[in-house]
Amino acid sequence: MFKQRTNLWNNFWIYLILFTLVLFFLLPMIWLVIAPFSSKASLAVKITLPSLNNFRELFKNKIAMLAFKNSFIISFSSTVIVAITSMLAAYALSRTDFKWRSTLLYALLLFSTVVTGIAAMVPLFVLNLRLGLIDSYLSVIFVFIGGFLPVSIFIIKDFFDAIPKDYEEAAMVAGSTPSQGFFRIILPLSQQGMVVIALYIFMNTWGSFLMPFILLRSVNKYPVSVAIYTFFTQEGLPLLGLLSAYSLLYSLPVIVLYIIINRKFGFGFHGGLKG
Repeated sequence: MFKQRTNLWNNFWIYLILFTLVLFFLLPMIWLVIAPFSSKASLAVKITLPSLNNFRELFKNKIAMLAFKNSFIISFSSTVIVAITSMLAAYALSRTDFKWRSTLLYALLLFSTVVTGIAAMVPLFVLNLRLGLIDSYLSVIFVFIGGFLPVSIFIIKDFFDAIPKDYEEAAMVAGSTPSQGFFRIILPLSQQGMVVIALYIFMNTWGSFLMPFILLRSVNKYPVSVAIYTFFTQEGLPLLGLLSAYSLLYSLPVIVLYIIINRKFGFGFHGGLKG
């Protein structure tokens, strides 16, 4: 009996700690949902009569709305270019065996993990300055392509490696060309890998702040990740109502995209290939 009470007491503390941790991480999310609809938003989580004033003010702000278009241009362009180029490069590395293959793979791994973010900030700025690309979408897109291409090649290559070469050989025996075998057999079988890459790149480029902030000078070219910092006073105080409403709108595209892709593909990666 004493042992049973001890176990119950221990379980109580475990559940209490878990509940506290969950509540600690959920509070910011709850605030993000409630604050945009409050006419007097504060840092406290308060349920008040809902109001759309914050959203009305946002939609009147041309810079804030233009930032969404800028973010879509940068993120969509980067995602499409990286997805296509990484797919072709990964297929070549997966199906071709050459002398410097291991060295090239190691170099890709090195560049994808070491030469990123702040470490490459100054060289990238100088490079874009000399190319005359400062304050253009291309400067940010090129940086994102270079940053996400190595890791994308690695991920896609793993999917291609899992597909037996027998499939392509059988297609070639049936009269297909190598390109037809790739587009009709390999690509459909690796579509989940492409979706993973696309979602990974879009989420990271959509939320990136450092490079757009450094490379873009015009306010009308700011993406949302940079424009969100305009909702502060000159003293550095946040305009909580507008900031929370803008943050909610900012997070919606990624959430909706994830839900759509998750419903379509499930991200279970089950089923596999039959030999």
